Parts: sequence; structure tokens; C-alpha cells
Amino acid sequence: MDIATILLVEAVMREGGIRRAATSSGRAPSSVSAAVRRFEQAVSIPLFRRDGGLMVLTLEARARQADVTEASATIRALLATAYAEPPSAIPPVGLAAVPPVGLAAVPPVGLVALDRFVRIARAGSIRAAARTLGLGQPQLTRQIADLERHLQCRLLERSHGGIACTPAGLDIIPEVERLLDIWMRLTRASADRFRRDVTTWRLGAVMPLGPESEIARMLAALTATWHRSRPRQSLFISSTTADELLAGLKSRRFDAALLDVAGIPPDFDGRLVSETPLVLAGPAPALSEMGGDLPRLLATCPIAVPSARSGLRREVARFLEDTLSEAERRRVTLVEVDSIPVIINLVSHHGYLSVLPETSLSRVQRPPAMIRLGPLYRQSLTLVWPRGAFSSEVGDLMIGMMKAGPQATTTLPG
Repeated sequence: MDIATILLVEAVMREGGIRRAATSSGRAPSSVSAAVRRFEQAVSIPLFRRDGGLMVLTLEARARQADVTEASATIRALLATAYAEPPSAIPPVGLAAVPPVGLAAVPPVGLVALDRFVRIARAGSIRAAARTLGLGQPQLTRQIADLERHLQCRLLERSHGGIACTPAGLDIIPEVERLLDIWMRLTRASADRFRRDVTTWRLGAVMPLGPESEIARMLAALTATWHRSRPRQSLFISSTTADELLAGLKSRRFDAALLDVAGIPPDFDGRLVSETPLVLAGPAPALSEMGGDLPRLLATCPIAVPSARSGLRREVARFLEDTLSEAERRRVTLVEVDSIPVIINLVSHHGYLSVLPETSLSRVQRPPAMIRLGPLYRQSLTLVWPRGAFSSEVGDLMIGMMKAGPQATTTLPG
């Protein structure tokens, strides 16, 4: 990691976007974007996520923003101390004596080089520090010379008896040590997170219709059986839409995902878990009066549908396209609600129609009236995982756990 990268990342956090940070720092957007990627890789966390057309900080980034801000302030203090030295202290390497202004001219000084400078200063000898670090003395000497050239000031005075810090070297040591301490905090938090992650299986799942739904039942059975059979390895389950689950699988945020789709998406492996018939649910009077005239029924009552990013919504769209002409579809009123419990409430109490899994609705205390749509329309649940990253044996065992009874126990390999 280098100081220019840390300063650019702090600018992106402060400005709220790559382009604004590029403008304020005088750097190309591609350079700023590359700095963000380097930093994310170093600390093992994503810094930003897309929210519509905006970039917003992730929760992990917000937790570390104070450290990044402090690191940036420390770097600026370090550079100000170095550049405050008189021109006579600048090594004759052809660099301009004018201190850099703005992020565009921040030198490519690595934290490793700063750490090695402090080690030499503490050891009192380049040879002793090289021996401790397991490096060749010429290599370490060149690295310190590069550091002095970038900071435009002499840090060490060499003699036959060893080395001594110059006034500039002594002045920057507190800033360097403070910066290294901050970086250690950032990377330690990430290392702790990594250790937790490697002992945790992360399963994403489509959102259950409610506590009585088939998805909720299966995920509860999986969780209980998993923790009985594998107490030393955590299972983390997160629910979201099918599109977001696929994105999470590609970025390896999830090890596997339970999708409400029938087929296995490209570049993934998987197994079909279950299929449930879909029904048209709605107020009993409307369904009884117009049950045989679906186009009229669908045009009379508003239809509550889930997010377009869900597999269930795709089945709803397929049913409407198969049932209605283009002119009839234009008369249909669709109300998108990204919450299945709200949709069920609209159906049960507000005269709405919806297409929902039959088994989930049948477990509701007072289920609405239903018309089964036939064998072509089903909610399929498929467990999928990135190809080559998740054994089919473990996938089959997880599916077995989902279908297990309350007291079932299954032993996973490893």
C-alpha cells in the first residue's frame, strides 16, 4: 500500500464518487478507480455499492472511514514536515525543489519503505536492519535512497560508525509510526473478518412469503440441522431478490443461493429443490363471479406483483402474456410491492389479486380464495453455486437438510 492510494480513497469517501474525487485531486478517473480497487483488495472489504445511479459507502467502509480520514491527515502532516526542510537538505537527484501541490503530485511512497526507514532508525545501522528483515544491505540502501528522493529530503546521515537520523528524519518518525499504527488497525479488522468468513458458509435466499411459507420452513430446517451437525462452522442466511443473489454469487459474497427459478443460470451448478403450484388469489366474490372469465377478472381488480427482479414476478408476467392479448394486458393494473407479506395483506383485505405459491397461502390463518393456474405455472426453488466453488455433495446435503423434519440430523463432510 502507498500513501497516494490512501489519499485518493479518502477523497472518494469525502467527495462521494470517483469522478468528483478525480476532479478535486487532479487525477484521471481511471487512476482513482484503480486506487479504490487496490485499497479494497488490501483491506478485504468493498468500500462502495451502487444505489440507483449513486455510489454509497458500505457499512464496512463507514466503520473504517474515521481511520482512513486519520491516515490521510497523518500523511499530509508527514509530507508537510518533509517538504518544510530547506532546499540544501534535498538530495541532488534532479527533482524540483518546489513541494508538490495537491494529490496529483503526491509521491509513490509505500508503507513498506516507511516501515523500513523506522526500523533502520531504531537499529542504528542499515546492516543490522537488513539482517533483521532478511534483506540484502544494497537492496535496503536503494530503498531508503528512493524514499529520500520522493520526499525530497535527507532522512539518514551515513558514517563508518553507522547511521543517524537527520532533523527531518527525526521529525517524520512520529507521523510514520502513527500512520503504520492506523494501517495495522485497518488490516487487523479485515484479517479478523476474513478469519470469521472462512469458518462461515454464506447462503443467500429469495425472500420468504412469511413465517408459514415453504421457503421459511426449509431455511429454518436447514439452520437447525446445520448447527446440530456442524457446530464449529457458522451458517449465515441473507434474503434478497433473485438478481441480487446472482450478483452476490458472482462476487463470492454468497457461497450458494436459493433462487425461485426453474433452470440453473449459466456459469453455475445447482440442484432443483422443490416445485409448488401457483394460484391466482383474490377476494372470494370476485373469483366466484368471474372465475371463468379471467381476462375480465384481471382487468377488474388491481394485481399486486413482487419486484421485477424476482423469479416469481417472471412467472406472473408469463401467466399474463399467455392469458391476455396485448390489448387486454394494457387494461390490467399492476401494483409493484417488494414485500410478499404486504401483497398477501392487499389480497386478503383490500380486494387485490396476486399470483402466489399455493402451499404458502394455504398455511395462512385465513387464506384468501384461490384458483389454481395449472401445471405450467409453478414456483421452482433451485439451490445454485458458482461452478467449481462448491461441491455437489455439500449441495445435496444442504437440500436434504432443507427437506428434513424438525429433529433430523445430517453429518457434513469435513
